[in-house]
Amino acid sequence: MKENIKKSLAPKKIFYLRIWNNALFATFIMGICLLIGVFGYKLTIPQFDWYDSLLNASMILSGMGPMIDADIVLSNKAKVFASLYALFSGVAFISTIGILIAPLAHRFFHRLHLEDQDQ
Repeated sequence: MKENIKKSLAPKKIFYLRIWNNALFATFIMGICLLIGVFGYKLTIPQFDWYDSLLNASMILSGMGPMIDADIVLSNKAKVFASLYALFSGVAFISTIGILIAPLAHRFFHRLHLEDQDQ
């Protein structure tokens, strides 16, 4: 549990442990999201091998955009998947950034409250 307003600031060791735990959780979440994209691209676009699927899933997940060749004609199923995966990836990426920033924000605001109580 995080310390509340009445408790003192957590030691740096606990703070770094929280950052580490959140980073592991964020990595796990992004890995699952990447796997969803890889399998989705592989199953909906038959011309893609596993490397193309990985490339496109990681590009969409990072916000860079797809790397689909102009030669490949996408089926409607592939277009729907790509659209839904792009929307899902945006939310997943922003949420993961929130998970990474949470311990830093908590410590910052807790320190501000402690300074207010001192005055």
